[in-house]
Amino acid sequence: MTADDAFVLTLWTADAVLAAAADAAGIDRIGVDLEHLGKRERQKTRATWLSPHAEADLDVVRPALTRARLFARVNPINPDSSREIEAVLARGAQVLMLPMAEDARQASEFVRIVASRARILILVEHVDAMKRLREIAAVPGVDEIHIGLNDLAISLGLRNRWMALGGDLVTEASVIIREAGLRFGLGGIARAGDAKMPIPSDLVYAQYARTGARAALISRSFFDGGANRIAEVARARDALASWCRRSPAELAAAHAELCRRAARAEVW
Repeated sequence: MTADDAFVLTLWTADAVLAAAADAAGIDRIGVDLEHLGKRERQKTRATWLSPHAEADLDVVRPALTRARLFARVNPINPDSSREIEAVLARGAQVLMLPMAEDARQASEFVRIVASRARILILVEHVDAMKRLREIAAVPGVDEIHIGLNDLAISLGLRNRWMALGGDLVTEASVIIREAGLRFGLGGIARAGDAKMPIPSDLVYAQYARTGARAALISRSFFDGGANRIAEVARARDALASWCRRSPAELAAAHAELCRRAARAEVW
């Protein structure tokens, strides 16, 4: 496996103790989620998390990291974008994510402001943006594109986030992104082998192998309950690698089972 093929895991936290533990456990990117513009209104009917993080939290997380890269998700493009991006760069952010990217124009504006001072991730999470994905992926300076399932499901009028993995939409997005030579990221993962989730985590892990995704966010519950953090991260990577060795028939069967369970699931 080359460096470009390696699976990238990202954790959002403003807790220095958790950040240090996640760093030691092998999480690749650790930092803060600063997105708040429009998010409460978009997700008001859903049981999703609204981050309390602030720019100054980067000063808390940064000293705790020895190997992970400092990460920040900023707000969607807005009149304050230049100030916000300059602020997180000044605090040492090495990887920046732009959420709710609508089109190539917004991706280009983000690239212009960052000006090669950090790795750039574009988060596509609306069906209309998915239709413009080829143009977004062609923007020079974009390093990765991540598909966000929460808002994508909302824009599609779906009952829960897992239903967004049904059909061909995400698979087609993966092809466009990878053909552009970019890393493709998808949603988030819980602990490997967690069958208590509304959709067993094993079925979700299978979708990374099926679509060719090589990046994921780590769920907030990943390190709960006194878990052996190093062991849990190793188990997650082993599970992802195991699914990548499965046959197309096995991946198709896992996808069909996920779709069946998602259609029955009411929990967001």
